[in-house]
Amino acid sequence: MDEQQETRSGFLLKNFIRGIIWLVVVVVAFILAEEYIQGTFEREIGHLQDRPAILYSIFFGSEVVFGIIPPVLFMTTWKMLMGMELYDYVFNLLVLTVLSFIAGVIGYYLGRGFSKTRLYRKISYKYLHQYNKQLRRYGSFLVLVGALTPLPFSATCMMAGSVNIPLKEFLWVCASRIFYFLIYGWIVWSFPTLFS
Repeated sequence: MDEQQETRSGFLLKNFIRGIIWLVVVVVAFILAEEYIQGTFEREIGHLQDRPAILYSIFFGSEVVFGIIPPVLFMTTWKMLMGMELYDYVFNLLVLTVLSFIAGVIGYYLGRGFSKTRLYRKISYKYLHQYNKQLRRYGSFLVLVGALTPLPFSATCMMAGSVNIPLKEFLWVCASRIFYFLIYGWIVWSFPTLFS
């Protein structure tokens, strides 16, 4: 049991460190490209400032479809390109957190529904059998890792639904997604001042 816990902790820590490295790369790239982006896309940025629903929609779509675009890119975009005050930034983080949570629940139900199809049984038998065993073994822990690290959150939620992790347990673990946005949001907000 202790060995399994160490493995879980190591897995979580390894992915968290990867996430911090990815975050630093994204923020440094934005700092270096900020002047060029603002000069080149000034009109588009102004359009997005006036219509944040566009960015929310893109983010939500990405979160539902396996988390194609990392949330950190949206945080960085709002902070650096739109020059927000802390209050506005926190509000946007709150909206992103809620949208991400909803996308995770949708992913859970998509996975649950898909697991009842003949196609899923065929794919599962051929390709996913070993992963389903691991998901059952680690249970909600994989959802926790997906919620706290850059692993695709929606994908882990779909897998949780496909192996029928109890909904109540899933929702409690899903709520840890708040910490992802708190930690990474704080880093995105503070990072430029740390190196100025």
